[in-house]
Amino acid sequence: MSLHANAAQLVTLASEGGEHGGEHASLSPLLTGGGAFVALMLLLWITTRFNRDR
Repeated sequence: MSLHANAAQLVTLASEGGEHGGEHASLSPLLTGGGAFVALMLLLWITTRFNRDR
């Protein structure tokens, strides 16, 4: 198969993909993003606490 044929097949598969547009009903983007932000801020705080020699 050529690259073009593979790409066309993947586009077709992606457009047929889901009935709900790819979103899961139980996942909130705001909650997911907020949780990731809080986790990253916690990791940043921990890193700065261990790096007191500067």
